[in-house]
Amino acid sequence: NKSMFKPTLSFAYFSKTLSGSYMKSTITQLERRFDIPSYLIGVIDGSFEIGNLLVIAFVSYFGAKLHRPKIIAVGCLLMSLGTFIIALPHFISGRYEVETSVRSSNSTNNLTICLASSPSVQNESKLSMWIYVLLGNILRGVGETPIQPLGISYIDDHALEDNAAFYIGCVQTISVIGPVFGYLLGSLCAKIYVDIGFVNMESIRISPGDARWVGAWWLGYLIAGLITLVSAVPFWFLPKSLPVPEGQLAKCSPERTSFIKESPVMDHKYHADEQASFLRLAKDFMPTLRSLLGNPVYILYLCVTVIQFNSLIGMVTYKPKYIEQHYGQSASKANFLMGVINIPAVALGMFSGGVLMKKLKLSIMGAAKFALGTSLLGYFLSMFFFALGCENAKVAGITVPYGSLSLKNSTLFDECNKHCMCSETEWDPVCGEDGLTYVSPCLAGCRMSDGPGMKTVFQQCSCVAVGNLTASVGQCIHRESCQQVFPYFLALSVITSFIISLGGTPGYMLLIRCIRPQLKSLALGFHTLTTRTLAGIPAPIYFGAIIDTACLKWSHKKCGGKGACRIYNTTAYR
Repeated sequence: NKSMFKPTLSFAYFSKTLSGSYMKSTITQLERRFDIPSYLIGVIDGSFEIGNLLVIAFVSYFGAKLHRPKIIAVGCLLMSLGTFIIALPHFISGRYEVETSVRSSNSTNNLTICLASSPSVQNESKLSMWIYVLLGNILRGVGETPIQPLGISYIDDHALEDNAAFYIGCVQTISVIGPVFGYLLGSLCAKIYVDIGFVNMESIRISPGDARWVGAWWLGYLIAGLITLVSAVPFWFLPKSLPVPEGQLAKCSPERTSFIKESPVMDHKYHADEQASFLRLAKDFMPTLRSLLGNPVYILYLCVTVIQFNSLIGMVTYKPKYIEQHYGQSASKANFLMGVINIPAVALGMFSGGVLMKKLKLSIMGAAKFALGTSLLGYFLSMFFFALGCENAKVAGITVPYGSLSLKNSTLFDECNKHCMCSETEWDPVCGEDGLTYVSPCLAGCRMSDGPGMKTVFQQCSCVAVGNLTASVGQCIHRESCQQVFPYFLALSVITSFIISLGGTPGYMLLIRCIRPQLKSLALGFHTLTTRTLAGIPAPIYFGAIIDTACLKWSHKKCGGKGACRIYNTTAYR
């Protein structure tokens, strides 16, 4: 019965979007955990879409003729399996080793600091551990495929036309509530240290705001996997098709008939009892596709959404990272803000778009104009992000010279730390009393240290030119201008997200209404396929590669080669 299908589909949407956004929320932590640059994270992120591509044409075309609910159930099972595989590296690889320049010496509490530390070279097993994340994500992509095209066409086949837009709006809205919980889960897990329960938390010298902090990223994947597993169950108990409501077959609005050339009035509504022979379906496939691609409105809509999705996917993927790097927030806070502020704005926009369309009784042309207007306004407002910058963190030898001497060329070495024989590849920042961040206690010229874990104080630091020559653990956090600008950044984010997403539902209905009814499943499937190939896969990769160019200091792996980025040139990043 129909009342069962909507909540079931909505829950599947909820679980798929929850695990998808949780994946996005762990991006900066995966970078650090596996020590990889952003473009590689882009590849991992895009692998989900690759899994999609492998099967989407078959699922959309053949799935529409087979038992749709059961196919969706299998998809959910595969998704949960993929999600569990992503968490696997945590359980089969060793502990996360925080990059630190300080080697504890057993004799006294004084750590040997101002000495060259020789990093021990070990065989790094974690090098290839990200492969599991890649494979798990591909599997998630394969499993996610049937949910959208089959679920929405199932609803649309069994709903009166006026209500279809409303139902689809509801399902789409649910699929935006998922990400809220995904990012909140991300925020919770990012607060918990990655190896919780295996290490003594007292001895840890980094806080959640540190560039080397990794949260319990694996925990969220286990939770998301379980939720997805549960969502598969109800689909097994749904019928192959539902009774078509009265008046559905006869009615086809005159506007729609004139709009769709040679529209046979619903003659091809595939009935479940019609035994679809694979051969005949396969033979129809190419001509069907050709008639779809001959529709100019459809082709235009395809081009528009590909360009829009490139900007949106690139933005969403690296927005938490931007909030962390540019405004100095912790991963946990960045995820919290994405979930509580940004995504509800999108949900509200999509929902309002659907409601407005019904209230204003927009025609197809009206919907097109509406979508155009919202996009233009949204992109115009986005220009103001350029104004909301703030200065870089002051890091001696990277963004500012040491002390008061204005060296034109910033280098890590200076008169004050020449005697130290420091490694320049290490990143273990300390905050000097002078308000400058130093790349390591060694490069700050410190000779002694005192206190455990986060409370460590370094003394006799020859580069710190003021006070008692002390430095504390971690980067300095005093960047007033950033704290002042940040609320405006959030406000602008909310407004632009809302305005751009207003056009979402009208645009989607435009897509559905400009297509012959029997091409609907294929049209939605092909649209998803195209946007994923041309936006979903490349956008995170090339955005990541561009962001990598703004990096000022890379971490270095023990066996050579660069790892994750520790600090960016914020102006270039913006």
